[in-house]
Amino acid sequence: MDQGKVRFVGCSNFSGAQIAEARAVAAAHDWCDFVTAQNPYSLLDRAIEDDVIPACGEAGMGILPYYPLANGLLSGKYRRGTPWPGGTRLSEWRVTDIEWEQVEGLARFARAAGRSLLDLAFSWLAAQPGILSVIAGATSPDQVTANAGAAGWRLTEADLGEADRFAPPV
Repeated sequence: MDQGKVRFVGCSNFSGAQIAEARAVAAAHDWCDFVTAQNPYSLLDRAIEDDVIPACGEAGMGILPYYPLANGLLSGKYRRGTPWPGGTRLSEWRVTDIEWEQVEGLARFARAAGRSLLDLAFSWLAAQPGILSVIAGATSPDQVTANAGAAGWRLTEADLGEADRFAPPV
């Protein structure tokens, strides 16, 4: 970092305990501290809420979630009982009935607000404490455009509560 080749350091897929341990080692050696954590996080995968998010908050770290669409399940393009295109992440995943119920409830909520499920997925993440940005993949220019505009819904506390009703915290 002294040569200016690395400006900031982050971690990926660390638990809250691993973040705390890494920070202690860095402090003991007078090394730079992490500024971000990159972990999977979405309305359907909220595992980091118990330990990673509190550890990041305590450390003043930001979070860069990946898989924001739960491997495409929150993209709005998949429906229960319909065939999925081959070669997608979701084509290898067995979606449970509970996950389908969550997705369908979230989609109904988004539609009632005049929004898409994609809008809800990104806007919900953007509304969470400590989220700096969202890592979203795309395989077409249309997906890039849709992803770029998806976080524009400013969710109210009532909206966030409604989302929690369909996809509750772990």
